[in-house]
This record gives sequence, structure tokens and C-alpha cells, in this order.
Amino acid sequence: MKLLRYGPQGQEKAGAVGTDGRLRDLSMLFADLDAAHLAPRALAALRALDFDALPVVEGAPRIGCPVADIGKIICVGLNYADHAKESGMEPPKEPVLFLKATSSLSGPNDPVTIPRGSVKTDWEVELGVVIGTKASYVSEANALDHVAGYVLVNDLSERAYQLERSGQWDKGKGCDTFCPIGPWLVTPDELGDVHALSLWLEVNGQRVQNGTTANLIFGIPKLISYISEFMTLNPGDVISTGTPAGVGMGQKPTPWYLKPGDRMRLGSAGLGEQNQLCVATAG
Repeated sequence: MKLLRYGPQGQEKAGAVGTDGRLRDLSMLFADLDAAHLAPRALAALRALDFDALPVVEGAPRIGCPVADIGKIICVGLNYADHAKESGMEPPKEPVLFLKATSSLSGPNDPVTIPRGSVKTDWEVELGVVIGTKASYVSEANALDHVAGYVLVNDLSERAYQLERSGQWDKGKGCDTFCPIGPWLVTPDELGDVHALSLWLEVNGQRVQNGTTANLIFGIPKLISYISEFMTLNPGDVISTGTPAGVGMGQKPTPWYLKPGDRMRLGSAGLGEQNQLCVATAG
């Protein structure tokens, strides 16, 4: 299944993608796609529906973040050896974790705001994992049982804030609009092998990232199990699993970064595409 939310910001409704690729309305069954609808029983009930019999949503409505009321966003740094190399860092022996503010969430095609004073806003296409059932001290063998689905994430970063202004990475990761997610949540039964997904990103039509989840240093079961040692993962939480090489910081011979007017397009087979225009901060 491909589940999503559509409508103006703050007024999103639940939706799904039919077999014909058209957007269908789920809001007559439940108002919004939140954590309660990510449990296995709830997803099984949705799977039994004939999405093609649901009302078609006409036009081209805004697509929102596919899950409402996300509790936390846990990100994994340096989880591709090629990205660690371009960052001038050694591949980690254990997963590197940081948190991204939920106020950074946005829809997959919403504008990305360049923070005031920023000169190093960067892009990162990533696979996101959405938790469906509570996970605490889970084994790798049972980790995937806790997954509701997968999403496309752009883990935007302000590198000067992240690396040059002391303290934790969070400073450069949690700016408003710095976490576009979507367009949809894809359930595991439809996605297939999560460790064989393409990930790509273009800036102004130039392909800068072209990777695959086959090159993850730490795979999805390991990440879920590992993170659950340090914090309880609740339904609706999102794990962003790291980015392959090709970020702005790693461009040769000279790094380059996003500015107002730039446009990003990113995607993954099965997870859909995002398209974002960069804009200046108002005021």
C-alpha cells in the first residue's frame, strides 16, 4: 500500500494511491493518518480495502508529510562509507545518532527555506523507516516486525551550524522545512527488498547523488535494534537512515551549497519523488 496525507498545511486528510496511480480519499474512514493507524491490525484492515473503489481526489492538491503527529525523528550519520569519506571522517564502528526537530517537518514538495545568514545549506536524500509498534530492546531478528512502512526523506543540513558553531549536530539539522518527507508511506509488502533501493538527488537538473541502500554500513534491522537500546521507539517515530555520497559539502574541486531559487528533485524506486524550491527566509 501507498498511504499519504493531502490538503493545506494543518488541514491534511488521509489518502491512498490506487492501482491506477490516482489519489484516493480515505477520510470518510478516518480523518488523518496518525500513529493509531500504523499498527498491524489497522494496516491489515486497510489492506483488505479496494482502494480503486474509493473516491478519486481530483486536481493536484498539496501532498503533506505522510504521517501526522510524528513523535521524534532519529537520524543516522555517516551510514554510507562513500559519504563518510567525502566528509573527511572514518566510517563509524557503531551507528552515529542525532535527533531532528519535529518542527522541521514539511511536505515533499513544499518550499525549503534557507535559514537567515546561511551560506552552507546542503541536501541529503535518505531512506526513512516509520515505526508501527513500540520497540524497546528489540533483537535484530525481530526488528522488522516493528516497521509500518518506509518513506523518502531529504535530511537537509546547514553545515556551518552543524560543524563550525560548537556542540552537537542538531544545530544544523533542525531548521524549519529541513525535513521534507513523502510523498507517501509504502508498506513493506509492497516495497520489496529495503536493502536494494536506489536513492538519487538532483540540484537544478544536475544529478549529484546516485546511491543504493545496498551500501548501508548498518542495515535496517541493526539500526532499529541499536536505537531501541537507547530510547523507546513509538508508533509514528521516523528513523532517517543516512545518505550516500554526493552532498554539497563533498563536491569537487569546490563544495557548493543551496541558495534561493535552486530546485531539488529527489527520489527512489517505489518511494516516489520530491521536488522542492529553495526560498529565502521572510523578513
